[in-house]
Parts: sequence; structure tokens; C-alpha cells
Amino acid sequence: MAGGLVKYRHLSRDSSARKALLRGLVTQLVQFEHIQTTYAKAKEAQRLAEKLITLAKRNNEPCRRSAQGILYTPHVLLPKLFGELRNRYLLREGGYTRVTRTEPKNPFDQAESAILEFVDGPKDSRFMMTAKALARDRSLGRQSTPLTLQNAKKVTQFRGEKDLETMVQRFVLLQTSDALEEKGSAEAAQMAARERTKVQGLAQDLTPESVKQAAREEAKQQ
Repeated sequence: MAGGLVKYRHLSRDSSARKALLRGLVTQLVQFEHIQTTYAKAKEAQRLAEKLITLAKRNNEPCRRSAQGILYTPHVLLPKLFGELRNRYLLREGGYTRVTRTEPKNPFDQAESAILEFVDGPKDSRFMMTAKALARDRSLGRQSTPLTLQNAKKVTQFRGEKDLETMVQRFVLLQTSDALEEKGSAEAAQMAARERTKVQGLAQDLTPESVKQAAREEAKQQ
């Protein structure tokens, strides 16, 4: 009987092409820890990436061979997988990756886009957005919202508050420097306007009276 539910997305490819695509996405994810692709591909690659981290946490010879069969460049990425990534998620029970919907990458192709990333990594988008919200609240001297405080609690559960505080301080310094630049640019614009007015006044004073009279007559004729 035709139709019905399927266990996974076929991605308009046969089995070998689909596996090659997902292996490529997961290899890039381990290398960069943050990739952007279509939503369907991100959700399918997420399943393989979660399995890869589980293999790294077991850390035995069969798991190393399975991980080597998934990655396209195992000689480069296996040390990172069984070292940095394994230690990062050793105490986490699951949920090593996150898929976030975004605007379409190509304006001529309106396919659903998404970001696939490792959580608690150097490019964790939720961690940076939470730090930016806390920095904005500190700069404005106001209390953070309950949602911001809840996100701060989530992102520091396995990462610690020290990294978050460092990121908040960086955003505070960045916002302060931007405000100073805006203030300086406004003052520079005012000075330029004053100088322009002075130059126009000097030009009027240096223009001969005959030229001014001719210009006025020409304006009347028009």
C-alpha cells in the first residue's frame, strides 16, 4: 500500500547519496561546530551527530572504528572528537546539538533554513544571545527579565558562570565603544556643518557684485 509514515527524510536522494550528504554535514559540524543548511538536512544530520557524540563518550575500539567510518577526515577530527568534544559532554545525558530555524540563505530559494550547532561550544548562539541581553540590561541599568534569567541558568548549567560573565563584559565594552563612536560621529557632523556654513559665507563675500546682480536677473527671468 502506497504512502504512510517513514522513519527518516529521504532528502530526494537514494541511500548512498543520502549517507554521503549526512556524513559531509557531520564532518563539517565537528570541524566548525556551527553550520547552516536547510531545515530538513539539519534535522537528519542532528541524529547522526548525536550518535557520533555517544560513540565518543563510550570511547572504546569499536566506537572509534564506527566514528572513523562516519567522518570524512578522521585523521584530523578524531582527536578533537574523542578529546575536546568528549570531555565537554561527558556529564550531559543528551541533547548535544541544537537546530535553530533562520531566514532562507538564498533570496531566490525560499527553502526553510536552519543552523545546526553544538551546545556549550565557542559558537553557541543561545549563549551569546543571553550574554548580549544581560549586557544590554546592565548598560541601561535595569533588571533582567525572568526569561533572560532562565536562559542564563540553562546556558551555565554545564558550562559555568565564569564564561558567561566574561562574554557579558565583552559585550558591555563593545556597546560602550559603539556609543562613544556614535557620539563622536555626531559631534564631527555638527563641526562639518558649521565649517560648511562658514565656507558658504566666505564664498558669498568673495563673489563680485556684478556676478551677484547677473545671477539675480537670471533668476527673475526664469
